[in-house]
Amino acid sequence: MNKSIQLRNGEVVCLRLLSADDGESLGRYFDALGEETRRRFGPHPLNAEYARELVSRSQDSAKRLVVSNASGEVKGYFILECEHFPHECERFSAQGIELTPGRDVSFAPSVADDMQSQGLASAVMPLVIEYVKSLGASSLVLMGGVQATNERAVGFYRKFGFEPFGGYQTDVFNQDMRLCIL
Repeated sequence: MNKSIQLRNGEVVCLRLLSADDGESLGRYFDALGEETRRRFGPHPLNAEYARELVSRSQDSAKRLVVSNASGEVKGYFILECEHFPHECERFSAQGIELTPGRDVSFAPSVADDMQSQGLASAVMPLVIEYVKSLGASSLVLMGGVQATNERAVGFYRKFGFEPFGGYQTDVFNQDMRLCIL
């Protein structure tokens, strides 16, 4: 996966797999994220130390994609997890959906604060869906759901065909959403 994308502002970015060379730029990306973005992303810590750990892993059940600009700055980070956490399997099963590793891929995206509402995620999403299809997956599910109070994100996922089907309560309601891609 290595795709160039022209954004609506004319900037060209690249969507590609995370590499061992990305530790510093991913760390800067994580450290620069604002509190609002951090509150909405929960799969793992968002700091430089964790970025270095991610790029040094010899094995990982997840495919991790980054969007970088011409200067090599990371502007987006996307997790495609092929395995599932037991609590998510139980939650989905209660909704009548049996998650199959590799066929149902969990998805956790984040976009740099200065790129939000600039069309980056909308430009990248079709390529992410295409990539997930190439892996043989039949659906994409939001890892941990989406906070129902995050109306912008809920609208974004609906635009790309994600359907709501349940959820769970923490300090806010988290809406589970799924995109069938077959």
